[in-house]
Amino acid sequence: MPRRSATMLAATLLLIAMLCASVLPAMKVPYSEMSPGPTYNTLGRQNGKPVISITGQRTYPTSGHLNMTTVQVTSADYQPSLVSAVIGWLRDDVAVVPHDNLYPDHQTEQEAEQQNAEEFASSQDSAKAAALRELGYKVGTDVIVGSVVAGSPSQGRLHAGDTVKAVDGTAVTAPEQVAKLVTRHRPGQPVVFTVVPNGKAASAARTVTVTTVKAPDGDRAMVGIQPGTKHTFPFSIDIGLQDVGGPSAGLMFSLGIVDKLRPSDITGGKFVAGTGTITDAGRVGPIGGISMKTIAARNAGAQYFLTPAENCAEAARDTPAGLTLVKVETLHGALEALDAIRTGGTAALPSCSR
Repeated sequence: MPRRSATMLAATLLLIAMLCASVLPAMKVPYSEMSPGPTYNTLGRQNGKPVISITGQRTYPTSGHLNMTTVQVTSADYQPSLVSAVIGWLRDDVAVVPHDNLYPDHQTEQEAEQQNAEEFASSQDSAKAAALRELGYKVGTDVIVGSVVAGSPSQGRLHAGDTVKAVDGTAVTAPEQVAKLVTRHRPGQPVVFTVVPNGKAASAARTVTVTTVKAPDGDRAMVGIQPGTKHTFPFSIDIGLQDVGGPSAGLMFSLGIVDKLRPSDITGGKFVAGTGTITDAGRVGPIGGISMKTIAARNAGAQYFLTPAENCAEAARDTPAGLTLVKVETLHGALEALDAIRTGGTAALPSCSR
């Protein structure tokens, strides 16, 4: 190659390298990052207070750990550079995911935090119901105001969490009854709700009159609330964690409640961590960020990790050394697994496979 051509080629390659060096670090990509978050022992204390407090019923000493796990995520306005994203992809303790996976539909960070807080509160309610039903306690259900539409006739008159006892004098026992009774009216007519304000005793029940308006999707009447349900329990159970969101701690909360109410110590002093949503009936559901949670668990010292069945394949692809994955589908199954761990029968544990 002539010297002139060689010089021009070398200069061109150098220019390209310089451009890449200056452009790539600044190039933003639409991804977010997840990393292992803190873990919390549901049998222990946080900020000097028990994570789970039970009053009105005898409790028993516990030992060991039943740790719920968390994932840390980048903020909604964070966009990594291409170089940062590539580095994240190469690391075992960082998960790089599409931004919309964490913040769908252009959700703001504040909206995501509110949704996570609501899911966390709902998961606590389900965890309590599942645990008490597993132990044979009776659990009741109330119809509540789940949410109030901004600008609707109910705003300022009904509030999220209010218990709805009756509509126009007719007792209600299911959320769908509320809508049915409201739509018996024409827009512009009043509806009388009998409610117990959120956090008040049943003796504080009062009537609230709300005038219906026309629904935006038709001629039916509406008042602008979304009915829901909450459980009533035979004694008080308080979960005192703050600044934690989402529904994925449900299983571990249920196990913590059961351990405190059972005379026998269900962990045998072992360090067990886990994750999973839970239904009122005790079904364990999948969660996101499983690989980050197994790392968090092992970093905290966990020997066993209770893994939702639907997350097993993903978790098994890269299990931290020294951590045994245990597949769980129900609260009852998780308790059977803990019994095996406590008594040394680990050979019979349901395991996760790829």
